[in-house]
Amino acid sequence: MMGLGQRLSYAFKCFFAVLMRGALSDDLLRALGAAPASVPLPTEPAPPPEPAPAPEDTWPPTDAGDRAVQLLALLQRDGRLIDFISEEIAPYSDAQVGAAARNVHESCRQVLERYVTLEPIIDSEEGQPVTVPQEMDPATTKLIGNVTGAPPFQGVLRHRGWQATQVQLPPLAEGVGRSVVAPAEVEIP
Repeated sequence: MMGLGQRLSYAFKCFFAVLMRGALSDDLLRALGAAPASVPLPTEPAPPPEPAPAPEDTWPPTDAGDRAVQLLALLQRDGRLIDFISEEIAPYSDAQVGAAARNVHESCRQVLERYVTLEPIIDSEEGQPVTVPQEMDPATTKLIGNVTGAPPFQGVLRHRGWQATQVQLPPLAEGVGRSVVAPAEVEIP
């Protein structure tokens, strides 16, 4: 007869084996006397191997929400984009808004050039005639105006569209702070 400590040990092993794998191992069954040692128990096929984790520099990132906040943080840090967009601009003159917009525009443009490679979806001049092919991807081309029938369509390019062909953001910080776009600043006198 087993002692209390050994029974508790087996109870925990059985509980977690059933919880994690859905079955008891052959060794555990034999130790408990549930199967004679000379009779091999049928084994379940091994589960398929887990896919290898994607490297950090793949696109799209595994946690797009964190990466989106990171890009906003870069645009805020270098271009003050969030401050500019959040500001009520009605009390300012057009000249003041224009001067601020020029600085924000240049700084945000530099952030995009540094971290994101963008290319036009349709490489033609806006206002020029284009043909939308039959195998058009609706995610890349938005049809506007009098759209009837089936592709190919003839139309005028109103916007070339943009697609990110490469994103090279800095590594994300581990743990806390991933939702922070800009930290509060407190000056201590």
